[in-house]
Amino acid sequence: MNNNDTTAVLSPISEQAEETEASSQPALALSGQDGKQKAAIDKAAPEKKRSGRLTENKRIKIFCGSSNPALCEEICKFIGVPLGETRLQRFSDGEVHFQLLENVRGADVFLVQPTSWPVDQHLVELLIMMDALKRASAGRITVVIPYYGYARQDRKDRPRVAITSKLVADLLTTAGANRALLVDLHAAQIQGFFNIPVDHLFASPVLVSYFRELGLPNLTVVSPDAGGVERARFFAKKLDVPLAIVDKRRTDINVTEVMNVIGDVKGRTCLILDDIIDTAGTLVKTVDALLAEGAEKVYACATHPVLSGPAVERIANSRLEQLIVTNTIPLREDAARVEKIKVLSIAGLLGRAIESIHMETSVSTLFN
Repeated sequence: MNNNDTTAVLSPISEQAEETEASSQPALALSGQDGKQKAAIDKAAPEKKRSGRLTENKRIKIFCGSSNPALCEEICKFIGVPLGETRLQRFSDGEVHFQLLENVRGADVFLVQPTSWPVDQHLVELLIMMDALKRASAGRITVVIPYYGYARQDRKDRPRVAITSKLVADLLTTAGANRALLVDLHAAQIQGFFNIPVDHLFASPVLVSYFRELGLPNLTVVSPDAGGVERARFFAKKLDVPLAIVDKRRTDINVTEVMNVIGDVKGRTCLILDDIIDTAGTLVKTVDALLAEGAEKVYACATHPVLSGPAVERIANSRLEQLIVTNTIPLREDAARVEKIKVLSIAGLLGRAIESIHMETSVSTLFN
């Protein structure tokens, strides 16, 4: 892009200054043809507001990276704004080259990019996009991360380990984020790692609505571990059903051993609720434990379908009735072919949150 492509837009403040300067000049008495010309000029004066209206229409802009463009397009369709134009390319060695193809000066920008697999690639891509927006003088940058990668390492549970969720929060802030919009963090206290405002949404309204319409009999909500009890309790309260807990012990990374079930599940339909399904090891063992305790049927739902490694094969071969997930992460091709897996969209939830943030109104109503 050369310098001739740059367009200067006169701000309303500059217009007011010009009008004030003009009004301070001595008034001259006009008559005849000069008077008619002045009357015509005065009548056309309101046309100056056109520039203001155009800039108001361009104030909100939404951009996305390569991680989940389908979700971003849904959000734009819901809000009724076009997806921002960008050019995202890679050098032969894998380096990212990103360019904005439209003016964002002073705009309220929302950048949608879940940091899903490949996590490192999408995270670096997000940082580079934010740097470009910051250097292009965007008025405010809100980073919308439906899936927050590295969230599971949120504390020092062993000697000499990193707290990556804090590191990622620092990287996002340093790169230029003014605000963050996140969905179903692995641990809610990750919000405290940010030194910028954070809006933490839950996918539960979308999931609760689905299961209310499904109308499963004798339903019990099950938390697959102690860490998810608060999430499961909220879900059970919304559905007005009992709660059960599965006590598990993690023997290694991505390796779990189910110990026992706390609560009565005999003869009931169980719904396992989790935030992330990664290798599906915990999910499959929890299903087996519940059925061994006398459960009639077992369903499961989760916000983030990471589904790495043998997850898809495990789910397809399990005794699980159905797995309901959201589109915070695009499904792998093999997962999309599994009939047991159903995807619900959270584009409307994110769209309403973006509208509320842009209009400076409360987002708390989205929690219900």
